[in-house]
Amino acid sequence: MVSLFDDLQTNDFRPLADRVRPQTLDEFIGQEDIIGTNSLLRKMIETDNLSSMILYGPPGVGKTTLAKVIANVTSSSFNQLSAVESGVKDIKQVRDIAKLNKLNNKKTILFIDEIHRFNKAQQDVLLPYVEKGDIILIGATTENPSFEVNSALLSRTKVFLLKALTNEDLKIILKNAIKKEYPKNSIDNLAMEMIINISNGDARSMLNTLENILKFMPTSKKKITPKIVEDTMSERTFLYDKDGEEHYNLISALHKSIRNSDVDAAIYYLARILEAGEDPLYVARRLIRIASEDIGMANSNALVQATSAFEATRYIGMPEANVILTQVVVYLALSPKSNSLELAYMKAKDIAIKTAKEKVPFHLRNAVTSFDKKIGIGKGYEYSHDYENSMTDMQCLPDIIKNERFYYPSVFGNEKNAKARLEQIDKIKKTVSKKKDSYVKFF
Repeated sequence: MVSLFDDLQTNDFRPLADRVRPQTLDEFIGQEDIIGTNSLLRKMIETDNLSSMILYGPPGVGKTTLAKVIANVTSSSFNQLSAVESGVKDIKQVRDIAKLNKLNNKKTILFIDEIHRFNKAQQDVLLPYVEKGDIILIGATTENPSFEVNSALLSRTKVFLLKALTNEDLKIILKNAIKKEYPKNSIDNLAMEMIINISNGDARSMLNTLENILKFMPTSKKKITPKIVEDTMSERTFLYDKDGEEHYNLISALHKSIRNSDVDAAIYYLARILEAGEDPLYVARRLIRIASEDIGMANSNALVQATSAFEATRYIGMPEANVILTQVVVYLALSPKSNSLELAYMKAKDIAIKTAKEKVPFHLRNAVTSFDKKIGIGKGYEYSHDYENSMTDMQCLPDIIKNERFYYPSVFGNEKNAKARLEQIDKIKKTVSKKKDSYVKFF
């Protein structure tokens, strides 16, 4: 007998992406580089001889699906956590399971989705269990593991890079989904291309889009057409393709509004970006760049504020991070502006490229061997702390550009202090004199 409760537990209520999720490697579409015939990962899965790994790639390319395939075929104990919802307590619970499994000669696999959301302390808890082999870790992340996963933990795992799915991969997935779940429906080729383009290589996003279209299209219609796609999808889906023109237009508008000290416009474009579904960390990274490119030494605390906002956003996530990002956007917009650092670097870059073959002056090199000293390396170097005001008139630039100047401070904000200091340094270097008998050298 099937109860109403049992009926509610059927697969019919799961999202389409979950209902059509591959259960075996043969059903898996895409990622031939890492799970194709004779690939290392495929052999590891098929022989049930897994080692700890990180699955790294953009959203919707099969990281979680691959983990679930492993769960289906492995004889090991498979445990899954989401870094968004879990913490140290949950990790330790899996550790306890692993200890019991070890007594029964059974391996323990721990899959952590969005492992980059774990902070350093949480990742550190995993280390001893991974190191001893008590737990086989499978971490999934959309962020570069070199930056987001502790180096100690990363060194004990193998990183597999999953790439954005090709349009051909997505076509197969979309057609299979319609055939399996909506056999009475069909789709126009142009409509299929529209849905695929919107998804930006993200199969889950594509299937969610397809499900929404089929859910809201008139029951009298059986074929999905371009018109139905346009009528069904919300405006923001079309106006904010994350790799499309509007994406860059809005980010550009935010940047230029901050540069122009237009607080209200900056807040407005921030809201447009976040409400369209942009990754808040992408915005936070852009704000860090703005802090140095457009403010710099005029308010050096801007970089501290922007960096803190990035960390806070990473820890708290959306939607709460919207106020954090608003705070730093307002701070940057109100700060005095200077692009002197960018101009300095661009000039230095241009000259560095043109003079790339210039040798570093001998007196600035480090004499490591007796031969180095014999040929004059290090000779003539003046240790600035031995001099009045801790500076000398020693030439540090190569001869060919010895009189070049890259940094020209502005007179805005705190940079006027940098300008005064630079003028003071120039003056001191013209009258520098060595301290005498002010210290004793010990050899």
